[in-house]
Amino acid sequence: MNRTRTSPGPGVLLPVIDAPLRLIGGRLFDFSQEVAVMAIINRTPDSFYDQGATFALDASVLAAHQAIADGADWIDIGGAKFAPGAAVPIDQEIDRVVPVVEALRGSGVVISVDTFHPAVAAASIAAGAHVINDTTGVHDPAMADVIADSDATLVITHSLAAPRMPYPAPHYDDIAAEVSAFLLARVDRAVRRGVQPDRIVIDPGHDLNKTTRQSLELTRRLGEITGLGLPTLVAVSNKDFVGESLDRPRGERVEGSLAAAVVCILQGARIVRMHNVRAAVDAARMTEAILGFREPAYERHNLA
Repeated sequence: MNRTRTSPGPGVLLPVIDAPLRLIGGRLFDFSQEVAVMAIINRTPDSFYDQGATFALDASVLAAHQAIADGADWIDIGGAKFAPGAAVPIDQEIDRVVPVVEALRGSGVVISVDTFHPAVAAASIAAGAHVINDTTGVHDPAMADVIADSDATLVITHSLAAPRMPYPAPHYDDIAAEVSAFLLARVDRAVRRGVQPDRIVIDPGHDLNKTTRQSLELTRRLGEITGLGLPTLVAVSNKDFVGESLDRPRGERVEGSLAAAVVCILQGARIVRMHNVRAAVDAARMTEAILGFREPAYERHNLA
């Protein structure tokens, strides 16, 4: 059931977030009035966006430090892409992500690992990761056990297919209601296995087993997801629903991605997973300022 909404001004209604104060990786976030920007580092040779540009360890670490310099609050490290394809051996995925986690320890940002394998999650947490981003929504219940035995935060994402399997022509009778029901069920799965609710974040999974029209509708109705009362992450950056809406290839979707992120923030999203970090940070901070969540950096214009 959606929580009562609050209004920072005419025309804007924001959901109430349960336990908005979250200590993650030594940083205190107030998700009632703060947006975190999550940068994306892919240690894969076939990544969706950068096509392997950060596959090499030194390239991935350099990109992570650049993202931090550009204002990223979180770094999300992935060693296997979501898209269907041959499985990446677990040992190989660990070898890809753990060195990046170790290189970023002490950097002051939240370190997240994008994986659906409990063994990869356990190795990543042992190396210093603060968040596990499971794009299969705790498909394997053992993932919840790993999180419950740690201090890590768990991101539970909506997706319907088994890991790395195709899901052609997805159908939803009511996409917001069905995504909400899925997320609540998987949150319940995690909680029943010992994960504290104040260490859970949800993600509606834009484009994951969804068509462009379905992702657009989900964006329009994101308030029904954020209204569940948990901090909501959105991963809209350079997705196909942006490209197909604008007829833009990969690499030319920055403006559309920023527009989608801002629409989501206005409906209560509090973590935005983005490739183009500096632009995303500026968009998030400007939206916070408009909503009255933050003061201007300075004020000179038209002052005597």
